[in-house]
Amino acid sequence: MALLTKEAEERIISLLLNEGLADSNVVFTIKADAERAGKPVLAELTKRKIISDDMVAHATAAIIGVPYVELKNITIDQDVLLTIPAEASSRVMAVPLGEKDGILNVAMLDATNVQTTDYLSNLVNRPIRVWMASERGIREVLEQSHGDFSGVKDAVEQTNEETEASQSNVKTIVQDSPISKALTTILSYAAKTKASDIHIEPLEDSLIIRCRIDGVLRKIMELPKTVAPALVSRVKILSNLKIDEHRIPQDGQFTVLVDDKEIDLRIAISPVTWGEQVVIRLLDKKGVSMEIEKMGMSGRALRDVLEGIKKPNGMILTSGPTGSGKSTTLYALIQRIKSEEINIVTLEDPVEYKMDGINQIQVNVDAGLTFASGLRSILRQDPDVVMVGEIRDSETAGLAVQAALTGHLVFSTLHTNSAAGILPRLLDMGIEPFLLASTLNVVIGQRLVRRLTEKREMYKSSEIETKGINEIIGNLLPKEKEDVAKVSEDLGYPGLPVRSEDHYMLARGMNSKETPGGYSGRAGLYETITVDEDIQKLIISHSTANEIMRLAKSKGTVTMRQDGMLKVLSGLTSMEEVNRVASDLS
Repeated sequence: MALLTKEAEERIISLLLNEGLADSNVVFTIKADAERAGKPVLAELTKRKIISDDMVAHATAAIIGVPYVELKNITIDQDVLLTIPAEASSRVMAVPLGEKDGILNVAMLDATNVQTTDYLSNLVNRPIRVWMASERGIREVLEQSHGDFSGVKDAVEQTNEETEASQSNVKTIVQDSPISKALTTILSYAAKTKASDIHIEPLEDSLIIRCRIDGVLRKIMELPKTVAPALVSRVKILSNLKIDEHRIPQDGQFTVLVDDKEIDLRIAISPVTWGEQVVIRLLDKKGVSMEIEKMGMSGRALRDVLEGIKKPNGMILTSGPTGSGKSTTLYALIQRIKSEEINIVTLEDPVEYKMDGINQIQVNVDAGLTFASGLRSILRQDPDVVMVGEIRDSETAGLAVQAALTGHLVFSTLHTNSAAGILPRLLDMGIEPFLLASTLNVVIGQRLVRRLTEKREMYKSSEIETKGINEIIGNLLPKEKEDVAKVSEDLGYPGLPVRSEDHYMLARGMNSKETPGGYSGRAGLYETITVDEDIQKLIISHSTANEIMRLAKSKGTVTMRQDGMLKVLSGLTSMEEVNRVASDLS
């Protein structure tokens, strides 16, 4: 908080009270206490959370006639932030906002400090227009963006000096602190923003760093091409991979500590046209909910799955594209049934989340431990429950079916577009229809959508949106007000609206630096099919996925797209998100 005169403090307090932003009785009581103790009144009010840091900054800006900017509501490009060095920004508490007409706009904590303004103007060699911002806002920008990447800049400068270094010297370079700090900075940024993947991608003249946050890739920085060999080699060393191998793909893993929290990293390095691409998958068990309800499954789908896992034997299969949360769903279901009374063994490639009380086996193809050979071994270990990370071939599929037939509960995943698509896919793998029909308990299809942030606004659906909602879930919505409670409970979404031809009230997330696009976190769209006698008859007759889904819908299955629209009406996500991930589904 900037240093203010007593007169300025009085004017700010009066402004806050006149605007109704604080209780006058509380303010005057704390003001009297602060004056007796010789403490700044505003600092004491902020400390006791009667007013916020942002409120003080906004009021101060109004009084001194300086424009105010709330930094949490804007996104500042990385190139703009580099206009002022990180050390200078931290020391004078100022961050650049952008340039217009040759003038650099700068947000400052102490907007009246002429000396600081002159210093920054000389530093960037151009005139400055001052904006006022809160200390909290400036610190968040410094911590999350500008300050975080200062180590990368050092690494780039040192690596540029080593451009002519031989491959034998690369190992020496990557063991030095700057390039290690650069990688640590990138990993730390990804962990703090809850990114699921980091992509390090070489172009002809540069190196692009992108992070997948809430399922969407975002470019976070662009580095000179000269830093690529050292950065990639550093990743290889940490992953125990061959530094001098550039012709074939390599996979590895290692663990990092971010904010006293261990995060497992899965590494995939592949040769591409302009060098080697590195994709790093971040696996943070503590950051992932292992409760199926919190992941977005509810209503009929939840009831189907919970009934399926109660059975002592059979198969529960989940399907969806890569990155749709299939493995996380299986972990949540295993967490649900885990107890000291049963032996649970998993076979994974790789082991994504380490769980206590479960025997997890890592596939190692080089050593001869494949899904098929591993599954044979597991069945000799007296398991009650078996999880196979993925059914990739006919042999693994056959063994999984045999395990289910011999009294085991089997969990696994397949890559298909829908729940109904699992059944023809297994038939294509050579599984006998009568065996498949007698072993499947329930099949699950899923996708992931971004959740709307808690800070949101409501709006009336347009004519096109209303028509789309009615076409997809009109038959599911209650027809009368007295049916709302019953239908909402059945579908698992409290307070559903009555079907309308006019409009529905929908939510839109508020865009901010922390929640780009108005989204934060993800939830699943689910559809489930319980394999009863009628579905079994279709399997035996080699019916198509469409025929199976048609029958399942007649029996009450809510499709992924319908589940998405129900989540739209409940304010969990947006129509744009549902259409983005489920537009190819019926």
